[in-house]
Amino acid sequence: MRLLLVYPEYPRTFWSFHYALKFISKKASFPPLGLLTVASLIPADVEKKLVDMNVEKLNDKDIKNADYVFISAMTIQKASVLEVIERCKKCETKIVAGGPLFTVDEEDYSYVDHLVLNEGEITLPMFFKDLEAGHPKHIYKTDQVPDLETTPLPDWDLINMNRYSSMCVQYSRGCPFNCDFCNITSLFGHIPRTKGKEQILLELDALYIKGWRGGVFFVDDNFIGNKAKLKDEILPAIIIWMKERDYPFRLSTEVSINLAEDDILMTLMGNAGFDGVFVGIETPNESSLVECNKTQNKNKDMLKLVKKIQNSGMRVQGGFILGFDNDPNTIFKSMINFIQNSGIVTAMVGLLNAPKGTKLYKRMQKEGRLKNEITGDNTDMTINFSPKMEKERLLKGYKEVLTKIYSTKQYYERIRTFLKEYKPIVKRKHQKMKANEILAFLKSIVRLGIIGKERLEYWKLLFWTLFHRPGSITTAITYIIYGFHFRKIYSC
Repeated sequence: MRLLLVYPEYPRTFWSFHYALKFISKKASFPPLGLLTVASLIPADVEKKLVDMNVEKLNDKDIKNADYVFISAMTIQKASVLEVIERCKKCETKIVAGGPLFTVDEEDYSYVDHLVLNEGEITLPMFFKDLEAGHPKHIYKTDQVPDLETTPLPDWDLINMNRYSSMCVQYSRGCPFNCDFCNITSLFGHIPRTKGKEQILLELDALYIKGWRGGVFFVDDNFIGNKAKLKDEILPAIIIWMKERDYPFRLSTEVSINLAEDDILMTLMGNAGFDGVFVGIETPNESSLVECNKTQNKNKDMLKLVKKIQNSGMRVQGGFILGFDNDPNTIFKSMINFIQNSGIVTAMVGLLNAPKGTKLYKRMQKEGRLKNEITGDNTDMTINFSPKMEKERLLKGYKEVLTKIYSTKQYYERIRTFLKEYKPIVKRKHQKMKANEILAFLKSIVRLGIIGKERLEYWKLLFWTLFHRPGSITTAITYIIYGFHFRKIYSC
C-alpha cells in the first residue's frame, strides 16, 4: 500500500513570515508536526511520502500513485484543502482526512471518503484495523483522549529540514484556563496531558542527531499548564541536556502571563535555553477581560509582568484582540500605548472571532449575532458576528492601531524599548553568525538600508545596537526583517 500525506498551503498571514523567510532563503517557518507524528502511527509495511505544499508543489502523479491521500489541516488552510480534495477526486484517489479543521467541521466534509477525527493516537489505529479487514468506515471519532506517553517520535526522515526556519516539539495538550473565544479546551480538554522527560529528551535527540541546529518551538498551547512537572522534572532534564551539547537549540513556546509570577519557573526556562514566549494579552481593558473569562490576566499590571519576562531573558510575542462587547471607543489608543510601552515587537492584533465549539460561538448563536464561519486568520479584517461597536468604527480603529504600531518610526522605537529590557540568561559560547544569518543581514542592508523607505531608521537602530547592545545585533536584525514582513502583510 502507498500513502501520500499532504499538508495544505497556508495563505500569507502575520504568522506565515512569508516575506521575512525570503531573507534567509527558507520556504516555511515550521514543518507539519502533526502529519510527521501521524506518519509514525502508520504500519511499518506501508510505503509513505509526505508533501508539504508550503515548501514544494503537489503533483498529480503523486496523487495517482497513492492508494490513499492523507490530509491534515487547520481552518486557515481551508482554501488549499478544497483544492487538494478536488484534485484527489479527479485522480480518483481516496481521501483520509483529520486534524482540527475536519474535527470541528466534520459535517462540511461528508463527501470525503474517510474522516479520522480527534486525536490520532486513538482513531488512526481503528481506521487501519478496519482497512486491513477490508471494511473501513466513513467516520472515526472518540471522546477518549490518549496518554501522550504513547505518542511516537515524529518521522523526520520524510522532510528536508533545510527548507524550514525552525523545528518543533510537542510536550503537552490541553489548557487549564477557559477563555471563551478559544477552542483549545473543546479539542484537547482542560487538564494538560504531558510527556515525560525521557520522551522529551528522545525528541530533542532525534533533531540533534539529524543535524538540526537552531530554533525549536514547543507547540503547546500553554506550555506551563502543569507548572509542577515542568519545575520538578522536565526543565531540569532539558537544562542538563542543553548544557552537555553547548545549547544547540534556541527554544520558544506559548505561555500564559502567570509565568511572570513564578520566578523559579522563569529562571528554569531561561537556563533551559528558552528565549522566546508568545503570551495572549488580548486587551488592556479590564472589563473586556472579565467578559471573555480571561481570568489569568485580570487585576494585574500586565505591562510590569511583560517587562519582567523580558528581563528574565525571554522575548515576548503578544496576541491582542479588538471587538469585545465591552471595548470602549478609547480602546484603540490605549492598545497602541500598551504595545508601544511594553516593547512587544511582534504584536499580533486581530479582530475577535467566534470559532465553533467555544462559549463565545454558543453565546453569539443564542443572541442571533452569528454571521458566517471564521477564516482562521484573525488579521484579515473579517469578523463572524455582529459586534456591539459600530462595525465601521471598529474596522477603522483596527486599521489605526495597525498603521500606528507598524509604522517605521514606532516599530523601530519598540525594538529599542525591548532591547533595553532584554537580558538573556544563557551565554552561548558560539556567537558567530551563521551563513544564512549573514546572508539575511546583507540582504537587509540592500533592501532596507539602501533602497528601503525606512533606511534612516534602519541605520539609526543598527548603530544604536552596536554601541548599546552589541550582543543583541542578531536579534535587532531579525526584528528589522520581521518589520518588513508585517508592513507588507498590513500594507502599512
